[in-house]
Amino acid sequence: MSFDLRFSWPIFLAILMCLCFPLVQLIHSNAVYSMTTVHIIEAIQAVLLLIFAISTYVYMKPLQLSKGRKLFWIWAVCWWVVLLGRSTSWGRDYFPEIPKIFFRGVSILLIASVVFPLLNAALRREIANKFKNGAFSLWAVILVIFGLMISDAIEHHRFIGNLFVYNVAYRDLMEELYEFPLIIGLFIVAFQFMKQDKQSDTHIEVN
Repeated sequence: MSFDLRFSWPIFLAILMCLCFPLVQLIHSNAVYSMTTVHIIEAIQAVLLLIFAISTYVYMKPLQLSKGRKLFWIWAVCWWVVLLGRSTSWGRDYFPEIPKIFFRGVSILLIASVVFPLLNAALRREIANKFKNGAFSLWAVILVIFGLMISDAIEHHRFIGNLFVYNVAYRDLMEELYEFPLIIGLFIVAFQFMKQDKQSDTHIEVN
């Protein structure tokens, strides 16, 4: 495993965004910290996750790859779909009138789509190969850890979360906002692996 220390503009914008989030609490408006605003943020996150799932599939074209890579990138797409499902309560946020047992079934199927493929030795080898030979964007990894840690701390009222929430009326909004660096960081990490695989394929074709 190695780390890429390059500082790209998407990472710069994501860090700048994180620094600006607390300033939202200076806006004293019911429209800003209403649950409607929170739902809009959640909808934006859902759209991002859907875009990342589709773009991963379109960019990598997994069905045209060798077995190990094919399984890995289909598995990666499934992970984006799982995150999308989780962000929308497995669809219950948009179809609240449907019985909860239906969404429980959806959650089981989606989670199974990323768990059971791990039984395949070819997929496990490809994952191990990615960790061994791939280069992780250090700044993107930091974004993922930061977003996960802060959003979780805000949600569970941990001390560190209070450093980012000084107006309790904004707690739900701050929790959702700090999930953006997690989502964006994950895609930057994934996209770096996508580029590495593409470059590897190009190298093989040239040779």
